[in-house]
Amino acid sequence: MTRYMRHRTRIFMITVVLTAAILNGCGSQTDVSENSSQEVQETLVPVVAETQPEESQVIQGLDQLTMDGPDYNTLKNLPVPETEPVPDYMRTGTEHEAVADLQERLMELGFMDNDEPTDYYGEMTKRAVEIFQRQNGLTMDGIAGPSTLEAIMDPEAKYYAAAKGEEGTDIQRIQERLYELGYLESQDLVTGNFGERTEEAVLKLQEINGITQDGKVGRQTTNLLYSDAVQPNMLTFGEKSQVVLAAQERLRALGYMTSAPDGNYGLDTTAAVKQFQSKNDLVVDGYLGPSTRLALNSSDAVPNGVGLGDQNETVTRIQQLLSQYGYLSSANVTGYFGEVTEKAVKNFQSSNGLSSDGSVGVQTMAKLTGGNARKQSSGSGSSSGGTVSGSASRLISIAKSKLGCRYVWGAKGPNSFDCSGFVYWCLNQAGVKQSYLTSYGWRSVGKYTKVTSFSKLKAGDIIVVSGHVGIVAENGTVVDASSGNGKVVHRSMGNWWKRNFICGWRIFG
Repeated sequence: MTRYMRHRTRIFMITVVLTAAILNGCGSQTDVSENSSQEVQETLVPVVAETQPEESQVIQGLDQLTMDGPDYNTLKNLPVPETEPVPDYMRTGTEHEAVADLQERLMELGFMDNDEPTDYYGEMTKRAVEIFQRQNGLTMDGIAGPSTLEAIMDPEAKYYAAAKGEEGTDIQRIQERLYELGYLESQDLVTGNFGERTEEAVLKLQEINGITQDGKVGRQTTNLLYSDAVQPNMLTFGEKSQVVLAAQERLRALGYMTSAPDGNYGLDTTAAVKQFQSKNDLVVDGYLGPSTRLALNSSDAVPNGVGLGDQNETVTRIQQLLSQYGYLSSANVTGYFGEVTEKAVKNFQSSNGLSSDGSVGVQTMAKLTGGNARKQSSGSGSSSGGTVSGSASRLISIAKSKLGCRYVWGAKGPNSFDCSGFVYWCLNQAGVKQSYLTSYGWRSVGKYTKVTSFSKLKAGDIIVVSGHVGIVAENGTVVDASSGNGKVVHRSMGNWWKRNFICGWRIFG
C-alpha cells in the first residue's frame, strides 16, 4: 500500500473510532432489547414532554462529557496522524511524502527518468504529469489532482507511449535520435510535433529492427532507440561507396584511421568512427549517420588523441615506448591510460620540448615513434605504481561546484544536466577523456576497473543503478543530477541506491 493510501485509510479509521466512542457514551445508561418497545415508549415520552432542562439537569440516557468522564478517557488515547494529510492537489512547490509515491509510479510507467524519489514536486515532476495527462486525455495543467492521481495510481495505467498528433520536448528528443540514426532525413524535421514523417520514421525503425510495427514510441521502441543493438538506416559495416572513402580520408587526416582508405566499411573504419564519436561528444555507435558526418566534416572536428581514461592497443604501444625510453615501469604496461601513464607522458613531453598536457596527440606520437626521443635522465627515476590522491577529490570538487544546476533531459552542461550528461561533463573537466554514455551504456563501459559490490565503492567512483548514474562522494554520499529534485544534489547514498545497484567504475587507482 502506498503512503498516499495509508494516509487516507488512517483518517477513515480515526473517524470510525470517534463515532463509535460517542455512540457508546450515548448508550451507556440504557439497554434496549428487541422485545422492549413498550419500555422505550414509556422512557421517551416523559423526556419529550419535559420542558427545557436547567443547566444542572442531565438528559436521561446520556453521560455528561467532562475532562474526567469515561468518554474523555476513550478519546484521549486515539492515534493522532504524524504527518499532514495528503493534499487533494499536488503541484509545483508541494512538499509531501506522497510526492515520492507519485514520482515512483511515474518512473515505473516511463514518464520520468529513474531516480531516487523525493518529497518535492518540482518542474520535472510537473513535466512528467503533463505528458501523462496528454497521453490519457486529461487537462494538461501539470497538477496532480484527484482524477490525475487516480489515473496514475490505477494498476491498469499504461506505460509511456508517444504517438502521432502529440507534441512536446519528449517528442523532440525522439526525433533527434531518429535523425541521428538516419530515419529522419533532415534536421528541419526535428520540430517537437509527432507528424506523419515522424510516424513513418518510427515504422521504418521498427521494421528494420524486427519489432512490432505500430508507429508509436512505447517501452520496447524507447529501449531500442538507445540500445547498442539498434540497426540504423545509414552507412555501416560491410558497405562500399565513395561516401565511405571520403569519410575514411577525413578520419585519416584527423588521426583516427590506421589503415589506407579504400572505400570499404570494415572493422578499422568502424573502430575509427567510434573513436571519432567518443572524442567529439557524439553517441558512440560506429555508424556514419547524419550528425557524425556533419561533425566529421566540420572545421571544429576534434583530432585524435590518447589520454586519461582510454584503454586500447594504442595505449599499450604508447606505454611500451614510454617504458623503452625509461619514463614508465614495465609493470605499468597494461593498456589502460591511467594517472601513472599520464605522469609519464608529461615527463616525456617536458624532456622533449613539447607542451606538457599529459595526452598523446599528433606531435607527441610523432616524437615517441620517431626514434630520436630523449630518454629519461638518470637519477630522476621512472614513473611507478600508485594513484594521485588529488584526482578523485578534484572530480568531487568539480561535481559539487554544479550543485543546484537544473536537471534537463539530454543536457550535458555546463549549467544544466541529466544524470549521464553530468557524469560526462565532470569527468572531462577532471581531465578524463570520456565520451557521452547513457545510464544504460554505463553498465558495460569496460575500460575502468569494475566494482561489483556496493560496500566496496569509494569516493571518486562512478555508481550505476537501474536507469541512473552518479559520482560517489565522501562518507557514503553521492553527487548526481536528480530528476526527482529537478537539479544537481549532494545526498546520502542510502537504501534506494543499494537496492538498485548494478555496478561501479573506479576511474582513479
